Amino acid sequence: MKLTLEIWRQEGPDSPGRFEHHTVDGLDESMSVLELLDRLNEQLVNSGQEQVSFESDCREGICGACGIQVGGIPHGPERNTPACHQRLRSFQDGQTIRLEPFRSASYPVLRDLMVNRHALDKMLEAGGHVAVNAGTAPDADAVPVDHETVEDALDFAACIGCGACVAACPNGSAHLYLGAKLTHLAMLPLPSQERTRRARAMIEVAEDNFGPCSNYGECAEVCPAGVPLSAVAAVNKERLRATFKRRLDK
Repeated sequence: MKLTLEIWRQEGPDSPGRFEHHTVDGLDESMSVLELLDRLNEQLVNSGQEQVSFESDCREGICGACGIQVGGIPHGPERNTPACHQRLRSFQDGQTIRLEPFRSASYPVLRDLMVNRHALDKMLEAGGHVAVNAGTAPDADAVPVDHETVEDALDFAACIGCGACVAACPNGSAHLYLGAKLTHLAMLPLPSQERTRRARAMIEVAEDNFGPCSNYGECAEVCPAGVPLSAVAAVNKERLRATFKRRLDK
């Protein structure tokens, strides 16, 4: 199998970027997009050229580091699948594929296919954690939570923080990511104690760094964890709750 890659090259955040064309032969359709990049880099190094910078870690679909745009789609053509699990069987022999970094004003390019997703980290720093004084560790069954609630919370907690939802959104909104964090923490006993403070803090950071949500739905189409679109509604729900809670507190 042979593919032609139209791949983004950029030396640094302040450097102009460009597309380069490279042909890679001897591929197998079972290979992933990242293995394709590995093969390209071997080819570039052997010919004395600079290899392409991209991110990856676990390559098991759970870390979120591998995010790139493949053919204009965050992660690639296979729905709800991270780049490390996108297989070359989705493409035709001889096809030209465009590989580029996530495209969003919130994600400045660091080098080639690598972007800075620190804006997502800012939201977690603002409230995506549990800071209450829980005392000594309680017994596992000391605070009962029904099975359905736990399962629903885990559906939202499945978010791996890859940031593809932002790249897919025409507005550059992070509502799917933010809503997933707010929802799963609000559903559990200890994290819910900080629900109001968390909502205020995380939503403020989101509004400073990302665009508004217009309910296009592209975010849920590319989410590798399959976070449901209902997560975006949770942002306004938590915003309204925090507003009324503030009024009641006065």
